[in-house]
Amino acid sequence: MARGVVEAVSISHRVTVLCGRPSYEPTERRAWRPYQTEIAGRVRIIRAGSTDFPRLDMKKRVMNYLSYAALAIPRALFVPCDAVVAMTDPPFQGIVGAIVAMLKRKPYLYNIRDMYPDMAVGGSIVKPGRPARIWERIHRWALRRATRVVVLGEDMRARIVAKGVEPARVLIVRDGTEIHPPNMPIPVPDPEVVRAIRGSFSFVLVHAGNLGFYGAWNTLVTAARSLANEGVGLVFVGDGAQRSQIEEASAGSGNIRFLEFFPASKIPSVLAAADAHVITVKRGLEGVVVPSKMYEILAAGKPIVAVAPKETDAVSLGIRRGFAVAADPGRPAEVVSAVRALASDPTKLKAMGEAARAAAPDYDRVKELQKFSEIIDQLRVG
Repeated sequence: MARGVVEAVSISHRVTVLCGRPSYEPTERRAWRPYQTEIAGRVRIIRAGSTDFPRLDMKKRVMNYLSYAALAIPRALFVPCDAVVAMTDPPFQGIVGAIVAMLKRKPYLYNIRDMYPDMAVGGSIVKPGRPARIWERIHRWALRRATRVVVLGEDMRARIVAKGVEPARVLIVRDGTEIHPPNMPIPVPDPEVVRAIRGSFSFVLVHAGNLGFYGAWNTLVTAARSLANEGVGLVFVGDGAQRSQIEEASAGSGNIRFLEFFPASKIPSVLAAADAHVITVKRGLEGVVVPSKMYEILAAGKPIVAVAPKETDAVSLGIRRGFAVAADPGRPAEVVSAVRALASDPTKLKAMGEAARAAAPDYDRVKELQKFSEIIDQLRVG
């Protein structure tokens, strides 16, 4: 989505992106330099010479963040601009953006994608205590400094407003999805991908995406074990910091499987292979993590099993629009009941899929990016 934002804004504005060296499954390696500059269309990219350790090692990942900040802040002060925009990777990027905007006396747009330190504490990455409280205090200062705060959904907006930010300054721009014209034929799923995911299960529940700190993984695994004799399979497609722990918890269960990420060109087939898709957010992280994959699932016309608190968009929108069933992230029995009801009712499953496809156009990625561009325009006017 970050690339989409840059492309959308660069249509009518000159954009300079100040970033670090790639470290998230990079497809290319770059020799170290303090700064490297390149031009991509109407966008100038300045890469600070941060370390590029693999992200799965948390201590080295922090080094990536700190080295980036140490080089990015002084460089940013010498980049001419009309406004400063920051996203939340590194986790304290919002604070960095607020500092730069204050020193340059420029409007500041803070685009929150994952909320820190809430996510670090709620995901047990950082222990509650004095350092977390200091981080939160500084983060609230950055929020107050922002001219506009852009968030991913209603649940995240509610959490930001609860921190004391003026509601009028908190705007929603969803990640959305690519919407195909109604007359365009639906691509035929790759049969090899479908076979790899479905196996011999009669009903397949898929979680495709990052297996990070945010999910109610134990609840999902416990529920899946209870459904083992009913032809229900739970298939995890992807990787992440919690994958090894989830695999360990799933040991010996024949109806829980793990697959690696498929190439991007196969994502439509992955989406099509499931009877229903899982979106999970554990309690305490509602509004902190907003799974953007929901919109691609809707475009694929697939139902959602939302193992998440009722305050999350996946639950509130899903129930209201009819494309999701919900289960408490701390109660495996509710997950079992929800999945069992879907697996035994093809009519309901089909209706939910149709509701999903009907809802998808309301989250057109192009329209969401236009909203972002309009917010930038208003910053300049202001």
